[in-house]
Amino acid sequence: MTPSIEVFHDEQANFESAIVSDSLIAHSRKLSLSSNAIARSSAREALSTAIGKSNFAKTLINQALIDHISEIDHEECEAGDEDSFFVCDMGEVYRSFQTWKQKLPQVHPYYAVKCNTNLEVIKLLAKLGANFDCASKNEIDTILGLGISPDRIVYANPCKTNSFIRHAAKANVNLTTVDNTQELYKLQKFHPEGGILIRIATDDETAQCRLSTKFGCTLDVAINELLPLAHQLGLNVRGVAFHVGSGAKDFDSIYKAIRDSRVIFDTAITYGFNMTVLDIGGGFELETFEESSRMVRSSLETFFPTKFTEEHGIKFIAEPGRFMVSNAFTLAAHIIARRDIDQKFAESENENEPVRAMVYINDGVYGNMNCILFDHQHPQAHVLTHKNKFFYYSDKDVNQSKIENDADEKGMHHFSIWGPTCDGLDCVSSKCALSHDVEVGDWLYFPNLGAYTSAATTSFNGLGGSAHVIYVASEDL
Repeated sequence: MTPSIEVFHDEQANFESAIVSDSLIAHSRKLSLSSNAIARSSAREALSTAIGKSNFAKTLINQALIDHISEIDHEECEAGDEDSFFVCDMGEVYRSFQTWKQKLPQVHPYYAVKCNTNLEVIKLLAKLGANFDCASKNEIDTILGLGISPDRIVYANPCKTNSFIRHAAKANVNLTTVDNTQELYKLQKFHPEGGILIRIATDDETAQCRLSTKFGCTLDVAINELLPLAHQLGLNVRGVAFHVGSGAKDFDSIYKAIRDSRVIFDTAITYGFNMTVLDIGGGFELETFEESSRMVRSSLETFFPTKFTEEHGIKFIAEPGRFMVSNAFTLAAHIIARRDIDQKFAESENENEPVRAMVYINDGVYGNMNCILFDHQHPQAHVLTHKNKFFYYSDKDVNQSKIENDADEKGMHHFSIWGPTCDGLDCVSSKCALSHDVEVGDWLYFPNLGAYTSAATTSFNGLGGSAHVIYVASEDL
Protein backbone atom coordinates (compact mmCIF):
# COMPACT_ATOMS: atom_id res chain seq x y z
CA MET A 1 0.00 0.00 0.00
CA THR A 2 1.24 3.48 -0.72
CA PRO A 3 1.65 5.76 2.28
CA SER A 4 -0.78 8.56 2.92
CA ILE A 5 -0.30 11.81 4.76
CA GLU A 6 -3.94 12.30 5.53
CA VAL A 7 -4.74 14.16 8.72
CA PHE A 8 -8.13 14.42 10.38
CA HIS A 9 -9.57 15.43 13.73
CA ASP A 10 -11.77 13.33 15.97
CA GLU A 11 -14.87 15.46 15.56
CA GLN A 12 -14.79 15.30 11.77
CA ALA A 13 -16.11 12.56 9.56
CA ASN A 14 -13.70 13.12 6.67
CA PHE A 15 -9.92 13.18 6.49
CA GLU A 16 -8.04 16.42 6.09
CA SER A 17 -4.77 16.07 4.22
CA ALA A 18 -1.32 17.49 4.82
CA ILE A 19 0.07 18.37 1.38
CA VAL A 20 3.64 17.56 0.37
CA SER A 21 5.69 20.67 -0.38
CA ASP A 22 9.19 21.26 -1.76
CA SER A 23 10.63 21.49 1.77
CA LEU A 24 8.80 18.37 3.02
CA ILE A 25 5.22 18.89 4.09
CA ALA A 26 2.95 21.92 4.13
CA HIS A 27 0.06 22.74 6.43
CA SER A 28 -2.95 20.41 6.45
CA ARG A 29 -5.92 21.03 4.23
CA LYS A 30 -8.57 18.96 2.50
CA LEU A 31 -7.77 16.93 -0.57
CA SER A 32 -10.44 16.58 -3.23
CA LEU A 33 -11.01 13.21 -4.83
CA SER A 34 -9.60 14.16 -8.21
CA SER A 35 -6.97 12.91 -10.60
CA ASN A 36 -4.47 15.07 -8.72
CA ALA A 37 -4.77 12.62 -5.83
CA ILE A 38 -2.90 10.03 -7.89
CA ALA A 39 0.02 12.40 -8.36
CA ARG A 40 -0.08 13.29 -4.67
CA SER A 41 -0.08 9.61 -3.72
CA SER A 42 3.02 9.07 -5.87
CA ALA A 43 4.70 12.03 -4.20
CA ARG A 44 3.87 10.64 -0.78
CA GLU A 45 5.26 7.25 -1.71
CA ALA A 46 8.44 8.86 -2.98
CA LEU A 47 8.77 10.87 0.24
CA SER A 48 8.19 7.81 2.40
CA THR A 49 10.83 5.89 0.45
CA ALA A 50 13.30 8.76 0.61
CA ILE A 51 13.22 9.34 4.37
CA GLY A 52 12.11 5.92 5.58
CA LYS A 53 8.77 4.72 6.91
CA SER A 54 9.54 5.53 10.54
CA ASN A 55 10.71 9.08 9.84
CA PHE A 56 7.83 9.62 7.43
CA ALA A 57 5.39 8.74 10.22
CA LYS A 58 7.20 11.09 12.59
CA THR A 59 7.01 13.82 9.98
CA LEU A 60 3.24 13.52 9.89
CA ILE A 61 2.97 13.51 13.66
CA ASN A 62 5.24 16.54 13.83
CA GLN A 63 3.10 18.47 11.35
CA ALA A 64 -0.09 17.64 13.23
CA LEU A 65 1.47 18.80 16.51
CA ILE A 66 2.69 22.04 14.95
CA ASP A 67 -0.63 22.76 13.26
CA HIS A 68 -2.63 22.28 16.45
CA ILE A 69 -0.36 24.18 18.83
CA SER A 70 0.20 27.01 16.36
CA GLU A 71 -3.52 27.76 16.45
CA ILE A 72 -3.48 28.33 20.23
CA ASP A 73 -3.01 31.86 21.56
CA HIS A 74 -1.99 31.17 25.14
CA GLU A 75 -2.66 34.78 26.11
CA GLU A 76 -6.26 34.95 24.88
CA CYS A 77 -7.53 31.41 24.18
CA GLU A 78 -10.71 30.05 25.71
CA ALA A 79 -10.47 27.92 28.82
CA GLY A 80 -9.55 24.40 27.74
CA ASP A 81 -8.20 25.32 24.29
CA GLU A 82 -4.71 24.41 25.46
CA ASP A 83 -5.76 21.05 26.91
CA SER A 84 -3.55 18.04 26.31
CA PHE A 85 -4.27 16.12 23.12
CA PHE A 86 -3.26 13.01 21.19
CA VAL A 87 -1.91 12.52 17.70
CA CYS A 88 -2.72 9.02 16.43
CA ASP A 89 -0.96 7.51 13.44
CA MET A 90 -3.45 5.08 11.95
CA GLY A 91 -0.65 3.76 9.76
CA GLU A 92 1.04 2.44 12.89
CA VAL A 93 -2.09 0.46 13.76
CA TYR A 94 -2.15 -0.90 10.21
CA ARG A 95 1.51 -1.98 10.40
CA SER A 96 1.00 -3.65 13.78
CA PHE A 97 -1.90 -5.64 12.37
CA GLN A 98 0.15 -6.67 9.35
CA THR A 99 3.03 -7.73 11.61
CA TRP A 100 0.62 -9.94 13.53
CA LYS A 101 -0.68 -11.56 10.35
CA GLN A 102 2.85 -12.12 9.12
CA LYS A 103 4.16 -13.72 12.31
CA LEU A 104 1.02 -15.56 13.46
CA PRO A 105 -1.13 -16.12 10.37
CA GLN A 106 -2.85 -19.10 12.00
CA VAL A 107 -4.05 -17.06 15.01
CA HIS A 108 -6.98 -14.70 14.45
CA PRO A 109 -6.65 -11.49 16.52
CA TYR A 110 -9.60 -10.39 18.66
CA TYR A 111 -8.65 -6.83 19.62
CA ALA A 112 -9.01 -6.17 23.37
CA VAL A 113 -11.39 -3.20 23.35
CA LYS A 114 -10.59 -2.27 26.96
CA CYS A 115 -7.05 -1.33 25.93
CA ASN A 116 -8.15 1.67 23.85
CA THR A 117 -11.78 2.32 22.97
CA ASN A 118 -11.03 4.83 20.21
CA LEU A 119 -13.73 4.33 17.57
CA GLU A 120 -11.51 5.18 14.60
CA VAL A 121 -9.01 2.54 15.67
CA ILE A 122 -11.78 -0.02 16.16
CA LYS A 123 -13.26 0.74 12.75
CA LEU A 124 -9.86 0.37 11.07
CA LEU A 125 -9.17 -2.95 12.80
CA ALA A 126 -12.62 -4.20 11.83
CA LYS A 127 -11.94 -3.21 8.23
CA LEU A 128 -8.62 -5.07 8.33
CA GLY A 129 -10.38 -8.22 9.56
CA ALA A 130 -9.82 -8.21 13.31
CA ASN A 131 -12.50 -9.49 15.66
CA PHE A 132 -13.06 -8.20 19.19
CA ASP A 133 -12.55 -9.17 22.81
CA CYS A 134 -15.21 -7.44 24.93
CA ALA A 135 -15.46 -7.61 28.71
CA SER A 136 -18.67 -5.71 29.46
CA LYS A 137 -22.09 -4.70 28.17
CA ASN A 138 -20.80 -1.29 27.07
CA GLU A 139 -17.91 -2.76 25.11
CA ILE A 140 -20.26 -5.19 23.41
CA ASP A 141 -22.63 -2.35 22.54
CA THR A 142 -19.73 -0.28 21.18
CA ILE A 143 -18.82 -3.02 18.71
CA LEU A 144 -22.41 -3.81 17.74
CA GLY A 145 -23.11 -0.09 17.36
CA LEU A 146 -20.53 0.06 14.59
CA GLY A 147 -22.46 -2.56 12.62
CA ILE A 148 -20.00 -5.35 13.45
CA SER A 149 -21.52 -8.82 13.63
CA PRO A 150 -21.91 -10.37 17.12
CA ASP A 151 -20.21 -13.54 15.91
CA ARG A 152 -16.99 -11.48 15.79
CA ILE A 153 -17.09 -10.96 19.56
CA VAL A 154 -15.77 -13.08 22.42
CA TYR A 155 -17.18 -12.03 25.80
CA ALA A 156 -13.86 -12.59 27.55
CA ASN A 157 -14.78 -12.01 31.17
CA PRO A 158 -14.95 -15.11 33.39
CA CYS A 159 -17.05 -13.35 36.07
CA LYS A 160 -20.09 -11.62 34.60
CA THR A 161 -23.11 -9.76 35.93
CA ASN A 162 -26.35 -11.70 35.40
CA SER A 163 -27.93 -8.87 33.44
CA PHE A 164 -24.88 -8.66 31.20
CA ILE A 165 -25.17 -12.37 30.41
CA ARG A 166 -28.81 -11.87 29.46
CA HIS A 167 -27.81 -8.88 27.33
CA ALA A 168 -25.16 -10.95 25.54
CA ALA A 169 -27.67 -13.71 24.85
CA LYS A 170 -30.20 -11.24 23.46
CA ALA A 171 -27.48 -9.67 21.28
CA ASN A 172 -26.40 -13.11 19.96
CA VAL A 173 -22.92 -12.86 21.48
CA ASN A 174 -22.44 -16.58 21.85
CA LEU A 175 -18.89 -17.16 23.06
CA THR A 176 -17.64 -16.43 26.58
CA THR A 177 -15.08 -17.53 29.16
CA VAL A 178 -15.61 -19.34 32.48
CA ASP A 179 -13.28 -20.27 35.33
CA ASN A 180 -15.63 -21.36 38.13
CA THR A 181 -18.67 -23.54 38.79
CA GLN A 182 -20.99 -20.69 39.79
CA GLU A 183 -20.53 -19.13 36.35
CA LEU A 184 -21.67 -22.39 34.74
CA TYR A 185 -24.92 -22.29 36.73
CA LYS A 186 -25.47 -18.67 35.66
CA LEU A 187 -24.93 -19.57 32.01
CA GLN A 188 -27.30 -22.52 32.27
CA LYS A 189 -29.97 -20.15 33.53
CA PHE A 190 -29.39 -17.12 31.29
CA HIS A 191 -27.49 -18.27 28.18
CA PRO A 192 -27.65 -22.06 27.94
CA GLU A 193 -26.89 -22.18 24.20
CA GLY A 194 -23.74 -20.04 24.45
CA GLY A 195 -20.29 -21.43 23.72
CA ILE A 196 -17.92 -21.72 26.67
CA LEU A 197 -14.14 -21.40 26.84
CA ILE A 198 -12.60 -22.77 30.05
CA ARG A 199 -10.21 -20.07 31.31
CA ILE A 200 -7.12 -21.56 32.95
CA ALA A 201 -4.50 -19.86 35.10
CA THR A 202 -0.93 -19.37 33.86
CA ASP A 203 2.46 -18.65 35.34
CA ASP A 204 2.46 -14.87 34.82
CA GLU A 205 4.76 -13.80 37.64
CA THR A 206 7.03 -11.80 35.31
CA ALA A 207 4.22 -10.04 33.43
CA GLN A 208 3.81 -6.26 33.56
CA CYS A 209 0.25 -6.75 34.81
CA ARG A 210 -0.57 -10.13 36.29
CA LEU A 211 -4.02 -11.56 35.60
CA SER A 212 -3.89 -15.11 36.96
CA THR A 213 -4.05 -13.74 40.50
CA LYS A 214 -7.67 -12.86 39.67
CA PHE A 215 -8.80 -15.10 36.79
CA GLY A 216 -8.26 -18.65 35.67
CA CYS A 217 -8.72 -22.08 37.24
CA THR A 218 -6.14 -24.78 37.73
CA LEU A 219 -5.81 -27.71 35.35
CA ASP A 220 -7.20 -29.98 38.06
CA VAL A 221 -10.31 -27.83 38.56
CA ALA A 222 -10.89 -27.61 34.82
CA ILE A 223 -10.75 -31.39 34.36
CA ASN A 224 -12.35 -32.63 37.56
CA GLU A 225 -14.94 -29.93 38.29
CA LEU A 226 -15.83 -27.69 35.34
CA LEU A 227 -15.97 -30.24 32.54
CA PRO A 228 -18.07 -32.79 34.48
CA LEU A 229 -20.48 -30.10 35.69
CA ALA A 230 -20.79 -28.52 32.24
CA HIS A 231 -21.61 -31.96 30.84
CA GLN A 232 -24.16 -32.55 33.58
CA LEU A 233 -25.81 -29.18 32.92
CA GLY A 234 -25.93 -29.78 29.18
CA LEU A 235 -23.74 -26.77 28.39
CA ASN A 236 -21.68 -26.16 25.28
CA VAL A 237 -17.97 -26.18 26.08
CA ARG A 238 -16.14 -25.24 22.90
CA GLY A 239 -12.57 -24.71 23.95
CA VAL A 240 -9.94 -23.28 26.29
CA ALA A 241 -8.69 -19.75 26.99
CA PHE A 242 -5.71 -18.40 28.89
CA HIS A 243 -3.76 -15.17 29.33
CA VAL A 244 -0.07 -15.04 30.27
CA GLY A 245 -0.37 -11.51 31.64
CA SER A 246 -0.33 -8.09 30.06
CA GLY A 247 3.17 -7.19 28.92
CA ALA A 248 4.40 -10.76 29.44
CA LYS A 249 8.15 -11.35 29.61
CA ASP A 250 8.45 -15.09 30.30
CA PHE A 251 7.41 -16.87 27.12
CA ASP A 252 7.86 -20.33 28.61
CA SER A 253 4.47 -19.67 30.20
CA ILE A 254 2.96 -19.71 26.70
CA TYR A 255 4.39 -23.19 26.12
CA LYS A 256 3.05 -24.47 29.45
CA ALA A 257 -0.41 -22.97 28.90
CA ILE A 258 -0.77 -24.47 25.42
CA ARG A 259 0.42 -27.81 26.78
CA ASP A 260 -2.20 -27.70 29.54
CA SER A 261 -4.85 -26.64 27.04
CA ARG A 262 -4.26 -29.79 25.02
CA VAL A 263 -4.85 -31.90 28.13
CA ILE A 264 -8.21 -30.19 28.64
CA PHE A 265 -9.08 -30.61 24.95
CA ASP A 266 -8.43 -34.35 25.13
CA THR A 267 -10.50 -34.75 28.29
CA ALA A 268 -13.36 -32.59 26.99
CA ILE A 269 -13.54 -34.60 23.78
CA THR A 270 -14.13 -37.77 25.83
CA TYR A 271 -17.21 -36.03 27.30
CA GLY A 272 -18.49 -35.43 23.81
CA PHE A 273 -17.80 -31.68 23.70
CA ASN A 274 -17.11 -30.21 20.27
CA MET A 275 -13.80 -28.49 21.04
CA THR A 276 -13.08 -26.00 18.28
CA VAL A 277 -11.44 -22.90 19.86
CA LEU A 278 -8.12 -22.23 21.58
CA ASP A 279 -7.82 -18.65 22.81
CA ILE A 280 -4.19 -17.81 23.64
CA GLY A 281 -5.11 -14.44 25.16
CA GLY A 282 -3.04 -11.27 25.04
CA GLY A 283 0.04 -9.78 26.66
CA PHE A 284 1.94 -9.43 23.39
CA GLU A 285 4.22 -6.44 22.70
CA LEU A 286 5.78 -5.31 19.45
CA GLU A 287 9.22 -5.11 21.03
CA THR A 288 9.25 -8.79 21.97
CA PHE A 289 6.89 -10.19 19.34
CA GLU A 290 9.62 -11.97 17.39
CA GLU A 291 10.34 -14.14 20.41
CA SER A 292 6.78 -14.54 21.71
CA SER A 293 5.32 -15.39 18.29
CA ARG A 294 8.06 -17.97 17.76
CA MET A 295 7.08 -19.62 21.03
CA VAL A 296 3.40 -19.63 20.02
CA ARG A 297 4.15 -21.23 16.65
CA SER A 298 6.43 -23.86 18.17
CA SER A 299 3.97 -24.74 20.97
CA LEU A 300 1.00 -25.02 18.61
CA GLU A 301 2.98 -27.29 16.30
CA THR A 302 3.89 -29.49 19.27
CA PHE A 303 0.52 -29.79 21.02
CA PHE A 304 -1.95 -28.93 18.27
CA PRO A 305 -0.45 -30.51 15.15
CA THR A 306 -2.16 -30.09 11.81
CA LYS A 307 -3.77 -33.54 11.80
CA PHE A 308 -5.42 -33.02 15.20
CA THR A 309 -6.46 -29.46 14.38
CA GLU A 310 -8.04 -30.37 11.06
CA GLU A 311 -9.75 -33.45 12.50
CA HIS A 312 -11.57 -31.35 15.09
CA GLY A 313 -11.93 -28.12 13.11
CA ILE A 314 -9.95 -26.16 15.69
CA LYS A 315 -9.27 -22.45 15.19
CA PHE A 316 -6.79 -20.36 17.15
CA ILE A 317 -7.63 -16.89 18.40
CA ALA A 318 -5.87 -14.30 20.58
CA GLU A 319 -6.71 -11.06 22.40
CA PRO A 320 -3.97 -8.52 21.57
CA GLY A 321 -4.54 -5.00 22.88
CA ARG A 322 -1.39 -2.97 23.51
CA PHE A 323 0.28 -4.75 20.57
CA MET A 324 -2.08 -3.00 18.15
CA VAL A 325 -2.21 0.52 19.59
CA SER A 326 0.60 1.28 22.03
CA ASN A 327 2.97 2.89 19.53
CA ALA A 328 0.26 4.66 17.55
CA PHE A 329 -0.54 7.48 20.01
CA THR A 330 1.58 10.49 21.01
CA LEU A 331 0.37 12.70 23.86
CA ALA A 332 1.14 16.43 23.93
CA ALA A 333 0.80 18.29 27.25
CA HIS A 334 1.16 21.97 28.14
CA ILE A 335 3.37 23.23 30.98
CA ILE A 336 1.03 25.26 33.15
CA ALA A 337 3.31 26.05 36.10
CA ARG A 338 6.88 25.79 37.31
CA ARG A 339 8.28 25.93 40.82
CA ASP A 340 12.04 26.32 41.14
CA ILE A 341 13.81 24.42 43.90
CA ASP A 342 16.43 25.95 46.11
CA GLN A 343 19.47 23.93 45.12
CA LYS A 344 20.62 23.77 48.74
CA PHE A 345 17.67 21.49 49.41
CA ALA A 346 17.51 19.69 46.08
CA GLU A 347 17.59 15.90 46.29
CA SER A 348 19.35 13.79 43.70
CA GLU A 349 20.77 10.34 43.32
CA ASN A 350 23.69 12.11 41.71
CA GLU A 351 24.68 15.29 43.59
CA ASN A 352 25.90 16.82 40.32
CA GLU A 353 22.47 16.45 38.71
CA PRO A 354 19.83 17.75 41.12
CA VAL A 355 16.22 18.37 40.14
CA ARG A 356 16.19 22.09 39.42
CA ALA A 357 12.44 22.63 39.30
CA MET A 358 9.01 21.07 39.55
CA VAL A 359 6.98 21.53 36.38
CA TYR A 360 3.23 21.05 36.28
CA ILE A 361 1.44 19.95 33.13
CA ASN A 362 -2.24 19.72 32.21
CA ASP A 363 -2.39 15.94 32.20
CA GLY A 364 -1.41 13.33 34.74
CA VAL A 365 -2.17 10.09 36.52
CA TYR A 366 -5.87 10.90 36.85
CA GLY A 367 -5.97 11.67 33.14
CA ASN A 368 -4.28 10.04 30.17
CA MET A 369 -1.25 8.92 32.18
CA ASN A 370 -3.24 6.75 34.58
CA CYS A 371 -1.13 3.98 33.02
CA ILE A 372 1.58 4.93 35.53
CA LEU A 373 -0.58 3.59 38.36
CA PHE A 374 -2.68 0.95 36.64
CA ASP A 375 -0.39 -0.43 33.94
CA HIS A 376 3.06 0.11 35.48
CA GLN A 377 4.15 2.24 32.54
CA HIS A 378 6.82 4.95 32.64
CA PRO A 379 5.90 7.63 30.09
CA GLN A 380 8.98 9.33 28.64
CA ALA A 381 8.81 13.12 28.43
CA HIS A 382 10.45 15.07 25.60
CA VAL A 383 10.51 18.77 24.84
CA LEU A 384 8.07 19.69 22.08
CA THR A 385 8.25 23.49 22.23
CA HIS A 386 10.51 25.96 24.00
CA LYS A 387 10.52 29.74 23.47
CA ASN A 388 8.13 29.30 20.54
CA LYS A 389 10.40 26.82 18.73
CA PHE A 390 9.44 23.24 17.90
CA PHE A 391 11.86 20.43 18.69
CA TYR A 392 9.97 17.24 17.81
CA TYR A 393 11.36 17.20 14.29
CA SER A 394 14.10 19.75 13.66
CA ASP A 395 14.14 21.43 10.23
CA LYS A 396 17.92 21.27 10.11
CA ASP A 397 17.75 17.50 10.40
CA VAL A 398 15.06 16.85 7.80
CA ASN A 399 17.40 16.20 4.91
CA GLN A 400 19.46 13.77 6.98
CA SER A 401 16.26 12.09 8.15
CA LYS A 402 17.24 12.52 11.78
CA ILE A 403 14.69 12.96 14.52
CA GLU A 404 15.81 14.78 17.64
CA ASN A 405 15.63 12.66 20.76
CA ASP A 406 15.86 14.54 24.05
CA ALA A 407 16.95 11.48 25.93
CA ASP A 408 20.13 11.17 23.83
CA GLU A 409 21.30 14.79 24.14
CA LYS A 410 23.98 16.10 26.51
CA GLY A 411 23.74 18.97 28.95
CA MET A 412 20.40 17.90 30.34
CA HIS A 413 18.06 19.91 32.53
CA HIS A 414 16.55 17.87 35.34
CA PHE A 415 12.95 18.24 36.46
CA SER A 416 10.18 16.45 38.26
CA ILE A 417 6.86 16.47 36.38
CA TRP A 418 3.48 16.74 38.07
CA GLY A 419 -0.12 16.50 36.94
CA PRO A 420 -2.74 19.24 37.37
CA THR A 421 -4.84 17.83 40.23
CA CYS A 422 -4.56 18.68 43.91
CA ASP A 423 -3.44 15.16 44.82
CA GLY A 424 0.22 14.67 45.75
CA LEU A 425 0.01 11.25 44.12
CA ASP A 426 -0.35 12.96 40.74
CA CYS A 427 3.33 12.66 39.80
CA VAL A 428 4.26 11.83 36.21
CA SER A 429 8.00 11.59 36.87
CA SER A 430 9.96 12.16 40.06
CA LYS A 431 13.02 12.95 37.96
CA CYS A 432 13.58 13.25 34.25
CA ALA A 433 16.14 14.86 31.96
CA LEU A 434 14.99 17.31 29.29
CA SER A 435 17.03 18.97 26.57
CA HIS A 436 15.87 22.52 27.38
CA ASP A 437 15.22 24.61 30.48
CA VAL A 438 11.44 24.50 29.95
CA GLU A 439 9.14 27.27 31.09
CA VAL A 440 5.44 27.94 31.56
CA GLY A 441 3.82 27.90 28.13
CA ASP A 442 6.14 25.27 26.67
CA TRP A 443 4.84 21.87 25.56
CA LEU A 444 6.07 18.34 26.23
CA TYR A 445 5.28 15.22 24.27
CA PHE A 446 5.06 11.60 25.38
CA PRO A 447 5.29 8.94 22.62
CA ASN A 448 3.84 5.42 22.71
CA LEU A 449 0.85 6.16 24.93
CA GLY A 450 -1.88 4.26 23.11
CA ALA A 451 -2.42 1.41 25.55
CA TYR A 452 -4.44 1.69 28.77
CA THR A 453 -4.34 5.50 28.80
CA SER A 454 -7.38 7.33 27.44
CA ALA A 455 -9.55 4.28 28.16
CA ALA A 456 -9.17 4.76 31.93
CA THR A 457 -9.04 8.54 32.26
CA THR A 458 -11.12 10.23 34.96
CA SER A 459 -12.59 13.69 35.59
CA PHE A 460 -11.22 13.90 39.14
CA ASN A 461 -10.95 17.49 40.39
CA GLY A 462 -13.15 18.56 37.49
CA LEU A 463 -10.21 17.97 35.15
CA GLY A 464 -9.64 15.52 32.33
CA GLY A 465 -12.22 13.64 30.37
CA SER A 466 -12.01 12.63 26.74
CA ALA A 467 -8.93 14.10 25.07
CA HIS A 468 -8.96 15.61 21.60
CA VAL A 469 -7.42 13.26 19.03
CA ILE A 470 -5.83 14.26 15.73
CA TYR A 471 -5.39 11.43 13.23
CA VAL A 472 -2.68 11.01 10.63
CA ALA A 473 -2.14 8.07 8.32
CA SER A 474 1.35 7.01 7.27
CA GLU A 475 -0.20 4.24 5.18
CA ASP A 476 -2.79 4.46 2.42
CA LEU A 477 -5.75 3.04 4.31
